[in-house]
Amino acid sequence: MSDKTELLKKLSSLGLPMMEVSDDVDVSQTLAEVVESRDPRLWEAFPVLLLNASRNYGYDYLKVYQLLADQTGKDSYRALLVLSVAFYDYHHLKYHWVKKLKEDFTDVEQEQTKSLKAALGHAAFFNLAGMTFDPARLKTMFNRYYESDAGKNQKKRENLDALSVEYALSQFFSPKQKDLFKKKLDGELLTKTEKEYFSRVVKKKVMALANQDLHRMALKLVEMM
Repeated sequence: MSDKTELLKKLSSLGLPMMEVSDDVDVSQTLAEVVESRDPRLWEAFPVLLLNASRNYGYDYLKVYQLLADQTGKDSYRALLVLSVAFYDYHHLKYHWVKKLKEDFTDVEQEQTKSLKAALGHAAFFNLAGMTFDPARLKTMFNRYYESDAGKNQKKRENLDALSVEYALSQFFSPKQKDLFKKKLDGELLTKTEKEYFSRVVKKKVMALANQDLHRMALKLVEMM
């Protein structure tokens, strides 16, 4: 079996259902192999792969970076991260780990993210890490797997705005607790410490919020105020 075939098999667990794959795939190694392949089709799929890796497999930026053999690979990896974040911004997808990635971007990468987002909006070809990208192909790849997810996120944001949930959460949870609440709601993986804190503190408040009798009492009290 060729290295390319083996890589394609691994990628089925990260959003590209090309072939069956076992459960023992090293996600960090797989992402590193995608970067080093310099295969246009796989690079177009990188935003999808990264999103699945982050949501379902505990993506580790540093581990992937360390697996890349040379500076060219590391630079290409950073460029693909910028491309991915631009895609998420374009599709209005908000995730805690994406925010952390953006905070780690240099000023140049921040500006590049904005430029790529604009290129996606105008369907303009662009060059990145020595490769030319067609926004139409990128969108087709991305939308194939995440169009419905983006729609759900858009609807969720609209509902949150309409109900002023952000403000309400701030009244009930500390900043740390609110962050864990959102991560759990988005299905993001929690660290062992975060899981313990969520179970010990945040979960109790969530259970109280979900209590229908308490909710009715609170509404009645609000009407009396």
